[in-house]
Amino acid sequence: MAEDAALQPRPAAGIEPVLEAKGLSQGQIVRKRFLGHTGAIIGLAVFALIFLLAFTSVGYLGLPGWWKYNHEQVSPLVNDGAPTSSLWPLAWGEHPFGQDRIGRDLFAMTMRGAQQSITVMVVIGLIAGLIGVLVGAIAGYFRGWAEAILMRLTDVIIIIPALLLAAVMAQLAGRRDSGSWFASFASTNGVLALGIFLGLISWVSLARLMRGEFLSLREREFVDAARISGASNARIIFKHILPNAVGVLIVNVTLTMSAAILTETALSYLGVGVKAPDTSLGLLISQNQQAFSTRPWLFWFPGLFIVLICLSINFIGDGLRDAFDPRQKKFNSKKARDDGGPAAGTPPGTPGGKSAVSAFDGSKDS
Repeated sequence: MAEDAALQPRPAAGIEPVLEAKGLSQGQIVRKRFLGHTGAIIGLAVFALIFLLAFTSVGYLGLPGWWKYNHEQVSPLVNDGAPTSSLWPLAWGEHPFGQDRIGRDLFAMTMRGAQQSITVMVVIGLIAGLIGVLVGAIAGYFRGWAEAILMRLTDVIIIIPALLLAAVMAQLAGRRDSGSWFASFASTNGVLALGIFLGLISWVSLARLMRGEFLSLREREFVDAARISGASNARIIFKHILPNAVGVLIVNVTLTMSAAILTETALSYLGVGVKAPDTSLGLLISQNQQAFSTRPWLFWFPGLFIVLICLSINFIGDGLRDAFDPRQKKFNSKKARDDGGPAAGTPPGTPGGKSAVSAFDGSKDS
């Protein structure tokens, strides 16, 4: 028995085995990996804090918030418009982020801008994810003429500059006297219209990735077994193949949402995104760019929230990638030392610096 135990292969110290938790479901394993990712947990906490702060402070969809100012309200300048908050002594003040030149509260405007950016991000993620999955699944599963048509469509959309399309959309939305349904909808629902528009042109990269996943998974044995059992194509796509590609889907949707915030910021900065009297983080930076040297706090807080939202979404995406991809293994040097891993200068593959032969001989003598 000792000889058999000595000859059993053991994983290298510090490297987690492929089967991390026997008896756990796939969802439990994914949740365990995600909760063990420090950056993802920090990003999730930061994003949750920003979300709660933005949507509860100034209200949303007619619901009142707990902050006493809104993004349009003008009040007398306090402290010459400079921020009234301080770290030492700890104080919040009347206008913690300061005021602009006409007396509007920057905290309320920043929270409203964060609402707009998050709304655009979610709308883009939903639309781009849905269209990308459908196009990629159909092209990768059915192949043939369906793949040729859909992939050529993605090629056409890729080569058209997003800024040019956004400028055309903004021009059409500004023609309120034309009486078109698009102009009416865009003028009354600017953020939603911008999110829908950007979602309709942001799905192409996800569609290509999903097509590659479906091309690989459609040749697997479990798909052949489903076909033989009489499953329809829709059931095979949504019940058998798509759950195995959900890792690629979730990770790339989060990255698309992160890029969407920067796109919305750039469009609003250029004047073809969210427009006054509404506001967004990019529009705040654009409106206050002349005051950078005299009132820098007008840049600090909107820019800080843009960075925090993007970084938190990216960290969440990294955590989801590591959680869904079983190949993402990291070497734990501390665990290797605790498990008696090979010291410096010992041949690799020999636990504790002993060869397999010496381990066998030692167990035999005992």
